[in-house]
Parts: sequence; structure tokens; C-alpha cells
Amino acid sequence: MHPLIQELVSRGPVITDGAWGTELQARGLGVGDFPDIWNLTHADRVGEVASAYVAAGSQVILTNTFGANRIRLSEQSAADRAGEINARGVEISLKAAAGKARVFASLGPTGKLLANGDVTEGELRAAFGEQARALAQAGAYALLVETMSDLEEARIAVGAARETGLPVVACMVFDSGKDKDRTMMGITPEQAAKALTEAGADVIGANCGQGIAGFITICQRLHAATDRPIWMKPNAGLPIMVAGRARYTTTPTDFAGYIPALIKAGASFLGGCCGTRPDFIAAIRHSSR
Repeated sequence: MHPLIQELVSRGPVITDGAWGTELQARGLGVGDFPDIWNLTHADRVGEVASAYVAAGSQVILTNTFGANRIRLSEQSAADRAGEINARGVEISLKAAAGKARVFASLGPTGKLLANGDVTEGELRAAFGEQARALAQAGAYALLVETMSDLEEARIAVGAARETGLPVVACMVFDSGKDKDRTMMGITPEQAAKALTEAGADVIGANCGQGIAGFITICQRLHAATDRPIWMKPNAGLPIMVAGRARYTTTPTDFAGYIPALIKAGASFLGGCCGTRPDFIAAIRHSSR
């Protein structure tokens, strides 16, 4: 186990942060706007999100770099600014952390499918490699490959992230199948845990896709299939659409009520994804004691 990960988990459950997209929307990010570019245009508001999570008790916070690979940025005519956007994202979160939290930098999917021939393995390796290097050089403590549905894309991203020498977290989205226990591509938690462990991820987990109740079994299955610590970031339930925006009805108290069961299921890192806010993190912190 990487020394940083060992240090963190040795103290008990590690509290991570909550959603970024919905928090940025609350600060003016428009529907259809690309969040990562705000690192350059609205750094103060991005910093507010990071600072709010630190104040709520997050021991690990992420960066506003989820979509900052050149493949996705090319759709915004910003591929040539990938390095700058990623570096600024890390700088913003490091400033907000102020030594009170560790910064794990986010790498999300490209939105292109290998199976459909939308992108090649070489293009994925180049895009993730460029992003990972920029994040590492800017001072991130670790790299988080998250919200992955395609296991092969996740493996490629993990490989690129590992080349930096930083610890790597790898998370899949389990939101498909009769029991919502498979990825969009049909991968089970056991298959994901085995493949990502073999790929060299230091921490394995799941995020997004569904509410926290469904994460208990997923956590148990991941934990049983790997010797790596488990990272869990569920949504605040499933959203309803109001005036074109997603609204989540799960309360912080309801969400935090599942935290003891998630810890018992084997979770070492606890946080939230879509719809979760700083008050969710404060509630998680209270329930994990």
C-alpha cells in the first residue's frame, strides 16, 4: 500500500468531499457550461466550493478537473489549455486546503467509447497521460480516476496516472442491470476490483450512479474482491428535474444514517457525489465517529 494511503486509513475512515458540479451551479454555472474552464474564469467561486468542504470536515478534497482531458476540452475549443486548466485546478484546491486536507486530483472519462471506435487506446493514453502529469506537477497528493463505466478506459487511465508515481484511486459507476450492480458495460464489482487491482490502483471504489442505500452491497462485494482500501461516494439519491436542473431530495441526515453500515461493509474513504453538499459531509463526519 502506498505510504500516503496507509497513513490516511490508519486513522480510521477518511472523510472526502461532496459534489462539485451542483455546488458550482449554485454559484452561477449555467446549464451546459463546462465546469473545468471556471478554473481560469471564476477561480474564486471554484475556491469557495473547496473551502466549504474543508470547513465541513473533509480530510480529502478533489479538484475541479473532472473533464479536463484534451479529448473533452477539444469540444470546448480548449484542448491547448489542458495543462493550464489542470494546474490551476490543483492550485485552487491546495490553497483552500491550507494544510488541513489532502488534495486528490480528479480525472473523469473522455465521453468516447473504445467499443464504438470513437477513440483509440493510444489517444486515451496520451490524453490521460497529459492530464495526470499536469496534475502531479501542480502538487496533487494523489490522482482519482472516477465515474468510469468502461473498464478498459479506467485501466488505461490508471496506467497513465501510475506513471506519475502518485497514489491512484480508481472508481467505477454501478448503475445498470436488474439490481443496479453492474456498470453500463456490464462489469460486476468483482470484475472491476480484480482488474483495477491488477492495473495497480492503490484504492478501489465506486461513485455516482445511485443513492447510498445501493452502495452497501457494492461496497461489500468490492471489499471481498480486493485487498485495497475502498472508496465510496454515492449520490444524494436520484434527481428530479425542476426548471431544467437536477434536484435531489435525500437529506444529509438520511444520507448519514447509512454511514455506519457502509463502514461495516468495508469502506475506508467516505464522501458524496451528485447532489451532496458540505452539510452532507458534516453529517458523514458525525456519523463516522
